[in-house]
Amino acid sequence: MYELCAKCQGRGFCGKSCRILNRIKELQPKIGLEFEGNSPPEIFVGKFSYPNVFVGILSPPTYTEQAEKLSMPELWASENASINEILQYRSQLIYGRFKNNVFNARKQNSWQNKRFEAMQEIAMASKPVATEFRLGKKPQLKAEFDNHVPIIGNPAPLEQARIQENPKIEKKVDYLANDSDAKANQGIRELYKSKIAVSNIIKILSAGLLGLKKQRKLVPTRWAVTATDDSISKEMLEKIKTYQEVSDILLFNSEYIGNHYEILLLPSEFQFEVIEAKMSGSVWNPQGTMYISQDYENFYGRKDYAEDVTGAYYANRLAVCEFLMKIRRQASCLFMRECRPEYWAPCGVGILRECSRHAFMERVEKFSTIKEALQSAQKRLRLNISTFSSKSRILQEYKKQQKLNRFF
Repeated sequence: MYELCAKCQGRGFCGKSCRILNRIKELQPKIGLEFEGNSPPEIFVGKFSYPNVFVGILSPPTYTEQAEKLSMPELWASENASINEILQYRSQLIYGRFKNNVFNARKQNSWQNKRFEAMQEIAMASKPVATEFRLGKKPQLKAEFDNHVPIIGNPAPLEQARIQENPKIEKKVDYLANDSDAKANQGIRELYKSKIAVSNIIKILSAGLLGLKKQRKLVPTRWAVTATDDSISKEMLEKIKTYQEVSDILLFNSEYIGNHYEILLLPSEFQFEVIEAKMSGSVWNPQGTMYISQDYENFYGRKDYAEDVTGAYYANRLAVCEFLMKIRRQASCLFMRECRPEYWAPCGVGILRECSRHAFMERVEKFSTIKEALQSAQKRLRLNISTFSSKSRILQEYKKQQKLNRFF
């Protein structure tokens, strides 16, 4: 029986074999130092040793049809891919990497580093890019586990990367990459309005292709994920907070690869809260007892980072903001997530964003009381609903408002 060991990054602190690394080992491609493949497209910028970080391109060692599947959580969720399938996709990718100072992104017109140039071109591409690679060593049996991004495995020093075709780059992407007078937040929002997938916007930001000329820099992928979700949803909230409140208590739900959401919207001014129950046996809690992560913001927002829930907080907020913009209403929004034992390998924040989005595409349940809504949610939850309701600041505030209303 393999031990679930993402919590220790596969270093074997428990003295047992890692289920995730063993699966990657089974699927790891055997290659030489030179190969040709089509990047999904995907890049990765690390955060360790900042500002001198690892930067690289991910690609399968051969040309493959539907290479996008190796990279995009939007496709995984739409096709209901299993964790085993996602691991199979990720295990096919070779992470050719090199050290680079994040501030080198400012030197856009002095392409001294061909690897860096190739990385940026691939980041802008909307379709797989045929690329030729030369490695310094064969890929290691190693993987980076992170709750923000899918598993990054098979790292190897990249000596050379040469693009073999003209990448397909959307006009808006090309325009903003060359517009050094637009701030990064403005670029993120314009790309989103142009229907560029969120996962692609993250790569463009990470590659240092957005922002004022003197301020451009590479952004570690982990940070770029949160920055993208945060920036887009903040702009939406400026409008959402001027809308009327929803008229009913609304309940939505969705589930994907062991992540179950119950989402409650209450007739009130905008507030947002995420409560996550990490159940024993799930990826970030392999052996311990169940624990809770929780973050909240009131109508006036928050200035600090959501340290407890981290990236999922901003991905969830983007999903509900998209829905509220669509219906032109505001509400107090409570996300209740069970992270179940079935979620045994990290697949990144993207799958949680898509899972949340899917909830708002399904039939909504309407209730006249919170008690009725929580009773309905309990039918789908494994934990007692009080695990969430007793800790929720939104529910506490709503009850106070209801009591005050009796005096008017």
